[in-house]
Amino acid sequence: MTDAATDAVDVSEYDVVVIGAGPVGENVADRARAAGLSTAVVESELIGGECSYWACMPSKALLRPVVARADARRVPGLSAAVQGPLDVQAVLAHRDDEAAHWKDDGQVAWLESVGADIHRGTGRLIGPRAVSVTAPDGTVHRLTARHAVAVCTGTRAVVPGLPGIADVRPWTSREATSAKEVPGRLVVVGGGVVGVEMATVWQALGAEVTLLIRGKGLLPKMEPFAGELVAEALKEAGATIRTGVSVTAVHRPAPDAPVTVELDDGGRIEADEILFATGRAPRTDDLGLETVGLEPGSWLTVDDSCRVEGTDWLYGVGDVNHRALLTHQGKYQARIAGAAIAARAQQGTPLDTSPWGPHAATADHAAVPQVVFTDPEAASVGLTLAEAEHAGHRVRAVDYDLASVAGSGLYADGYKGRARMIVDLDREILLGVTFVGPGIGELLHSATIAVAGGVPIDRLWHAVPAYPTISEVWLRLLETYRG
Repeated sequence: MTDAATDAVDVSEYDVVVIGAGPVGENVADRARAAGLSTAVVESELIGGECSYWACMPSKALLRPVVARADARRVPGLSAAVQGPLDVQAVLAHRDDEAAHWKDDGQVAWLESVGADIHRGTGRLIGPRAVSVTAPDGTVHRLTARHAVAVCTGTRAVVPGLPGIADVRPWTSREATSAKEVPGRLVVVGGGVVGVEMATVWQALGAEVTLLIRGKGLLPKMEPFAGELVAEALKEAGATIRTGVSVTAVHRPAPDAPVTVELDDGGRIEADEILFATGRAPRTDDLGLETVGLEPGSWLTVDDSCRVEGTDWLYGVGDVNHRALLTHQGKYQARIAGAAIAARAQQGTPLDTSPWGPHAATADHAAVPQVVFTDPEAASVGLTLAEAEHAGHRVRAVDYDLASVAGSGLYADGYKGRARMIVDLDREILLGVTFVGPGIGELLHSATIAVAGGVPIDRLWHAVPAYPTISEVWLRLLETYRG
């Protein structure tokens, strides 16, 4: 046991201790309290976590006017009125409002309203069911859990250890979503969701954006056509995209000097800022995992109830378990984990961890939804064609041009988009769906229901889409499948 543990003056006991008060930790606490379990929540930064202040909320606040203007420019009778530049200061001010000006009073009030106790400070495991909390003033408080400790600490951005990186002060997702000024020239390294969304934002706000991708295309975890359509739109907006290149070194000779980016093909690029959107790592390096026999800095391997393998009390919920690094999926896991913790705490309550049971996060494997809020939007749920084939399913990909749907033509002149559903030929159900096009993000939940519910193709035929909406693509996909 650590010195911090033995020197702790105050000790409090709870049924459940949650480390991390982002959306995931908040939801674990909410479910635990709803089941009548006393709950403590430990947070070292802002209550509300990454999503509220440096990810989902500020990024989507920045993207909304960009996408709305792009949509308006494709509507006859309106396009001429929206040809001017965005009001940068108004966009940034709206972003600040959505990020609550980086104050967590509202989130604190909500968490307190569910009856959870908040402990400000850095939480570390100091043994089974025991957590020490070091407050900002250095005092240490010890918390013990009768039933469960839930680790909901999320992830941090990974910045590569390149020559010159320390002097460059590179942007990560945090700086990209909270910047107060538009850089004249921005280099974005990485073609995943963060990379393409932030390239979309800052290009539209006036930056000269260069996107550097080590692989062959954007959004590599989605169907290939998703990245292709997003890349085409970014180029049309003025961004430069270079594929198959890697950064070998960066230089900034003085704090106010530009950044020089050296590439493995011998080329050089000069920019005012550089954003690395090259992956995430678990925030478990200073969590005390070694005190319970786990490797510091590792992802937490969990079962479908989000309980850490090899324990009967420790849970890893959200990004920290590496199952699906998405806020909404982490909140789903939190609901499952909270219910499982409550069931295990209440003797005699049956536990159902069968697939799609109330204590199993089955959707992590079969029906993970995601929307990329670029122009055009890209949205998917379930498996891609390549993933389904790799898993050994006998499948057929059914494609349809979204521009051929009546609702798309009404939505925008020159509409470009595509839809694909992956059909399991043996069971006649959908394993995955992908949409790319303006305004398609709101289509995704219907696809998620179809995939998660295993709705048979014959029953989907009776789900009549309203005319004339873009959702009529469902009928066209089914007609194409039936031939």
